[in-house]
Amino acid sequence: MVKQDRAVRTRNALIESAAELFDRDGYEHASLSTISTRAGVSSGALHFHFTSKAALADAVGQAAVQRLEQITQQQAGSALQMLIDATHVLVRTLDHDVVLRAGFGLGDSLEHVRTGAGLRGRWQEWVEGALARAEGEGALAVESSARDAATAVVAVTAGLETLGRQDEWWLSRAPLTRFWRLMLPRLAESSCLDGLVASGTSAGTP
Repeated sequence: MVKQDRAVRTRNALIESAAELFDRDGYEHASLSTISTRAGVSSGALHFHFTSKAALADAVGQAAVQRLEQITQQQAGSALQMLIDATHVLVRTLDHDVVLRAGFGLGDSLEHVRTGAGLRGRWQEWVEGALARAEGEGALAVESSARDAATAVVAVTAGLETLGRQDEWWLSRAPLTRFWRLMLPRLAESSCLDGLVASGTSAGTP
């Protein structure tokens, strides 16, 4: 059991180290020797867990998928509020979770990540599903298009992720709250609008 626990810790340390370097330097420039050194692990131990840099990138992608699923697993309550809350949690998590950030970055290079590939696609699929549910609840304005709204939400969250790499303010609550305040009067059915919290609910935001 002790050896097994140590192996898990070593694997996780390598994933975190790889994510930091993939996020900072990009996949192509991150070397296995630097990853192992940063993790405090020997090269032999790294190759015991991962046969190649691509396999390590895949593990980072898998970990990122799990973290995204934790963000999107909430199903209770209004679908629109659930979506608002999830966008806030995602953006704030991107501020401090290097594995999630690296997962989105690696998803842009599909040849490097098998299981985690298409993290942005997974996020878009979830957003589309949440808006379809909101439409089914009668929460969307008649003139609103769930598909167009999904495109806007995904584009804004992706943009905030990119801008946040240069200035952390973009990953704070304020920019996304402003987006939702602008978006909701056009998107939501008028009778639902007063019940929606653009800044996210206390249960749904970090």
